[in-house]
Amino acid sequence: VCNILVQKGITDFESAKNYFRPQLSHLHDPWLMKDMHLAVARIEKAIAANEKILVYGDYDVDGTTAVACMYMFLKSQYSHVEFYIPHRYKEGYGVSKAGIDFAAENNFTLIISLDCGIKSTELVHYAKTLGIDFIICDHHLPDTVLPPAIAILNAKQSDCTYPYKELCGCGVGLKLIQALCSKWQLPDENYLQFLDLAATAIAADIVPLTGENRTIAFYGLKKVNENPCIGMKAILKLAAAKDAIHINNLVFMVAPRINAAGRMDDAKKAVMHFIEKDFDKAVEYAEMLHADNSERKEADANITGRKSTRLGKEC
Repeated sequence: VCNILVQKGITDFESAKNYFRPQLSHLHDPWLMKDMHLAVARIEKAIAANEKILVYGDYDVDGTTAVACMYMFLKSQYSHVEFYIPHRYKEGYGVSKAGIDFAAENNFTLIISLDCGIKSTELVHYAKTLGIDFIICDHHLPDTVLPPAIAILNAKQSDCTYPYKELCGCGVGLKLIQALCSKWQLPDENYLQFLDLAATAIAADIVPLTGENRTIAFYGLKKVNENPCIGMKAILKLAAAKDAIHINNLVFMVAPRINAAGRMDDAKKAVMHFIEKDFDKAVEYAEMLHADNSERKEADANITGRKSTRLGKEC
């Protein structure tokens, strides 16, 4: 065990203790992230002016969990909030023109993008011409030229001094929620309640289980096992999970069902599943996700079979 720890760069008792027994106090101050003050100020301005806010995210596990967390949090504090997930095949990955046009047609003046947006320079500029501001929460590597957003929360920016660089998109969104809780003097539970979804995003996106990710995953798994959100409870029931849930269960049991929504149909149902407050309705959404996943597995098997047959003939 000591040899493995040393290979991981853990060479003293204190760092080994933190590795095996993470504490919530290990989570970094969200205000250390570049543009966090700008993001919070713009959200407060939107609320004060009664603006409509659109929470926009990618169609995979990281994006849909991030949207669910941000939407539920903002909706608990402010009524004029909706969410938007682009259709994988009609709109493609990331911020889409169709999504921006939807925002313009429905009088949204602020878009908070999660797990996407850092590469959407032209589209963010297009939104700006329509009077729509962007706050980008992303973890993908930025280009040299950044989108003209009001705020960009991404620890991988060269001039961002945030101590941990490997957060997933949902993790970046969680830091924004944490900062808003701090500014509005809300109890920590207002952002800690989302740790089970953040842990699922960490597992699905295969980001390093180090530092802050390890702490979020540790306490997220604790929440999954002790007090999961209604959507998580429904999906675990449908998956017939009986034993304690580990990170592998999130990777291979939960994540494929969420991902399947975007691959086979519309990922909006994944968000609807996680924001649902009625358990019976959440089970209905879970059944839809389960059906999508079964269809996805069948499609994968058919594609693999056709490829094998073709290769066999060629050989």
